[in-house]
Amino acid sequence: MRPDLSAKLGESVPRYTSYPTAPHFHSGIDAQTVRGWLEAIEPSSEISLYLHVPYCDKLCWFCACHTKQTRHYAPVTSFLRSLHAEIETVAGIVRGKGRIRAVHFGGGSPTMLTPSDIVALGRRLRAEFDLLDDASVSVEIEPNDMDEARLEALAAIGMTRASLGVQDFDLKVQKAINREQSFELTREVVDGVRARGVKSVNLDLLYGLPHQTLESIAMTVEQVLTLAPDRMALFGYAHVPWFKKHQTMIDEAWLPDSMQRLAQSRLAAQMIEAAGYEPIGLDHFAKPDDSLAVAAMAGRLRRNFQGYTEDQCDTLIGFGPSSISRYRQGYAQNIVATGEYEKAVAAGRLATARGIELSPDDRARGWVIERLMCDFSFSAIELVELFGERGQKLLLQASRLATNGSGRLIELRNDHFVVPAESRALVRTVAAKFDKYLQTGTARHSLAV
Repeated sequence: MRPDLSAKLGESVPRYTSYPTAPHFHSGIDAQTVRGWLEAIEPSSEISLYLHVPYCDKLCWFCACHTKQTRHYAPVTSFLRSLHAEIETVAGIVRGKGRIRAVHFGGGSPTMLTPSDIVALGRRLRAEFDLLDDASVSVEIEPNDMDEARLEALAAIGMTRASLGVQDFDLKVQKAINREQSFELTREVVDGVRARGVKSVNLDLLYGLPHQTLESIAMTVEQVLTLAPDRMALFGYAHVPWFKKHQTMIDEAWLPDSMQRLAQSRLAAQMIEAAGYEPIGLDHFAKPDDSLAVAAMAGRLRRNFQGYTEDQCDTLIGFGPSSISRYRQGYAQNIVATGEYEKAVAAGRLATARGIELSPDDRARGWVIERLMCDFSFSAIELVELFGERGQKLLLQASRLATNGSGRLIELRNDHFVVPAESRALVRTVAAKFDKYLQTGTARHSLAV
């Protein structure tokens, strides 16, 4: 990488799973606003659902998700009562409009639920919403939670995609992040879900972890490839101890620097691509016949809070504390604190805490940022066709970036603005150039690579 580009590796920028990003949400978007957005859902629309389980039975020190550790199941039982009530309340407002195209269970660790609670939750969703026959049901799996009964329960709710966190199989790295998980256990879970008819398996890897080296990355990727996952994600560890205090358990002296992180990500990506996987956006990979790769080839790749997706739904309804919903009108986030979330739901209210309504400028900038993150390019013609005068203003901004001397991160090729191959690792930095909120906020972000 050129010196002028490598100097940008240490910059802190958002991950752009939404635009505007969550730090710019505000309390002016409340339960009444979201009720109106729910009531405005078109009867013919397709909808995605996300369910956030905010508990783990063991806290991984690398995690930046909204979750908490519990050694007792009573808090989980209390939360589940609220989750069922929230689902019922939202369904009552929607009143049967729309059909469910996708369901995603995340956390936290949704697989720490008992088998009976997993089945009950799946039944509740199907009782309250109209799930399409070919709806996808994705579940984030913590392999250490799994047993035969849970595998059967996941099959019973119609799981179509299993996503397993791997991180790194090197024991020294695992001890440093408080997440010990053997390759043998991971293989058993992958075999278990496939034996129950699940056709799509995703494995998540991390680079930039404490004590991680090129050797440990290579060893992990070699082992992962023997499992022949349908998809893989290769995320950079986000060290944000000011946001997640448990990350202070990780000594910063153990962390690789920016150039080492870049080398780790490139080595892993090269090994994965050499095995026949298609690179998808910044950090995903898929077999050529996987639906994610097909969507990317067709220019239909999207980005949301779960990462890259082929999901084309304009509406994504989030359930559970901290979950974020996306509507045609804007974004809304639930109350983060589980206790306060439960109080709101028990009172029959929506659990909305904050959000943001999309302005015409937000929509134009959001389109540019999503296309950059998904395709590393955007069409000048399409931008103007979609957004008119606002599109024209963004074209002028892009043109200035494209002519900004030897340090430019974007180039104009025919009618497309393109992030060149050598700069693609810095695509978040490129996207940030179109973020009008970034300079006005006080939020801190993770490293660009």
